[in-house]
Amino acid sequence: MAHPLYPHLLSPLDLGFTTLKNRVLMGSMHTGLEDGNKHERLAAYFAERARGGVGLIVTGGYAPNVAGWVKPLSGMMSGKRHARKHKLVTDAVHAEGGKIAMQILHAGRYGYHPFSVAPSRVKSPITPFVPRELSSNGVEKQIKAFVRSAVLAQEAGYDGVEIMGSEGYFINEFLVTHTNKRKDAWGGDYSNRMRLPVEIVARTREAVGENFIIIYRLSMIDLIPDGSTWEEVVMLAKAVEAAGATIINTGIGWHEARVPTIATSVPRAAFSWVTGKMKQEVSIPLITSNRINVPEVAEKVLAEGCADMVSMARPLLADPEFVLKAEQSRADEVNVCIACNQACLDHTFKNKMSSCLVNPRACHETELNYLPSAAPRKVAIVGAGPAGLSTAVVLAQCGHKVDLFDAAGEIGGQLNMAKQVPGKEEFHDMIAYYRRQLELRKVNLELNKKVSGADLVNAGYDDVVLATGVLPRDPKIPGQDNPMVLSYIDVLRGKAPVGKRVAIVGAGGIGFDVAEFLVTGGHSSTLDLQEWLEEWGVVDPSETRGGVSESGPNVPAPEREVTLLQRSAGKLGGGLGKTTGWIHRASLKMRQVRMIGGINYERIEDRGILISHGKDRSDPTWLDVDNVIMCAGQVPLRELAEPLRAAGIPVHIIGGADEASELDAKRAINQGSRLAASL
Repeated sequence: MAHPLYPHLLSPLDLGFTTLKNRVLMGSMHTGLEDGNKHERLAAYFAERARGGVGLIVTGGYAPNVAGWVKPLSGMMSGKRHARKHKLVTDAVHAEGGKIAMQILHAGRYGYHPFSVAPSRVKSPITPFVPRELSSNGVEKQIKAFVRSAVLAQEAGYDGVEIMGSEGYFINEFLVTHTNKRKDAWGGDYSNRMRLPVEIVARTREAVGENFIIIYRLSMIDLIPDGSTWEEVVMLAKAVEAAGATIINTGIGWHEARVPTIATSVPRAAFSWVTGKMKQEVSIPLITSNRINVPEVAEKVLAEGCADMVSMARPLLADPEFVLKAEQSRADEVNVCIACNQACLDHTFKNKMSSCLVNPRACHETELNYLPSAAPRKVAIVGAGPAGLSTAVVLAQCGHKVDLFDAAGEIGGQLNMAKQVPGKEEFHDMIAYYRRQLELRKVNLELNKKVSGADLVNAGYDDVVLATGVLPRDPKIPGQDNPMVLSYIDVLRGKAPVGKRVAIVGAGGIGFDVAEFLVTGGHSSTLDLQEWLEEWGVVDPSETRGGVSESGPNVPAPEREVTLLQRSAGKLGGGLGKTTGWIHRASLKMRQVRMIGGINYERIEDRGILISHGKDRSDPTWLDVDNVIMCAGQVPLRELAEPLRAAGIPVHIIGGADEASELDAKRAINQGSRLAASL
């Protein structure tokens, strides 16, 4: 019987030799657990997602050999010793009724090590090493390594493999003239350039037999100027199908593409239309991916015929029970991935273990658990921002009695300002999730309630958690009391009128957010796919090679003239997310925002703000503006701490009240959750 809400998403998929119980793929995502000897942690991580009902899991990428490493000593499947260790992972998933495939990923020129190889000596813009150009025999060796890796995965108990043929990695590098300059049988005409993936799939199928899933990750839109044409993409898809692939998964873009693909500012299901085009060309099942993070969107994509399955990586990081909640018609309880990248991709690219902003347990399942308390406590939490909310929910889950206070009339704290910024609409769902969890966990919520130290002392709490957040930092600029000076709170929360010419003091995350809000007039192209595609210069790949417009991005004229100022020298926005910072900078540059670093704030007058440059305060310049907006950092707000300590009540200070820093929600939620688990 079809599910009343998600009949397509939750229907089985018959692959002939096996059946997937639903249309949800936990897509590949490298977390760091794949590297070294962390198989127990990896097993727990995947087992929890299998228990949550996902139809098929794909691991993070494993290199078929040393040349294919993403980085030194990264995960590899090249010998029987690797296969033996992986049995722990596959057994754990199968014990929970799940299926799992191993991704084989050869990094090619993206390998961050001196042993990298590629079709030609063309250096990647994101790595320091020039790859060695393979000989014909060298190409054959790489194919054999892929096949052996698949055979070993089969021996390890995997239900299949995903051959990573997209995102600009090794296989993809053979496909386009951008990176393949060869004149032999592996280069030149496209029929030669596509030989590599076809040979890999065909030989893998021969080696593993018929009853083994082979997913081929196909780059359907490269998003680089000299990427594949649509005709070439279709030709490869048909050849891969004929070679024995079970399923084709959608790959989007290269790592060097200058179009955002997996950030929060990208519309949901932004590229499913590309998969829909391919569905007209092949007969095997297709998987679509990219910015699908709630059951409703996943169902819609399938119902419209864009694909046969949906791939979600980070949404399953955020909520391992995503599928189970959909099955039980509890979509309002899904902990929605906000595509922030802060604790997953940013960490991976910094060689750290991944986590998740909204779910600190992700990848930490063996060390962080929310267990029932043997001695429930009465706890007050002051502040219903991300720190206070996460603490309240976990405390209540563990059985403690929780009172949550906030002076504001709504929960969310600074998230309520962030959600106003174009491209950050996902914060609405984040707040909605916490609102629902407070209801389910029976947290006593008191809004519009400014509590005093005496109130808390007299109520007899065992513990008090101060999650009171921050106050704007005072930059102490002469003349800052001028009426034309506004704070970011005035602009984002107070909706204060702002003139056409604006200077923003401070170029951290808040400064960038305010700039985005002002130059767009608060209008978000994230909510309009066609507008967003035009803005970033994305076109139908059947019309233009690689799917990027020859004329580049096309954005409307900015609503205001904005100048972004920073005291420190160097690149503005340098402290923003490693994998998303460039998007914020590019967006503002497209909207003609001036960015000036290494300056001093001399004084503010009616005409604007006087700045100078460098330590010698040279070249004093007036910026004639209608408003100066203060985004000069924040300071902790923790005035309640001392009276509570004086009364002998255990006080825990978390979130912004503990440390006012950039990207604070990530740290705040993690800190609050861990504190709650420890009480």
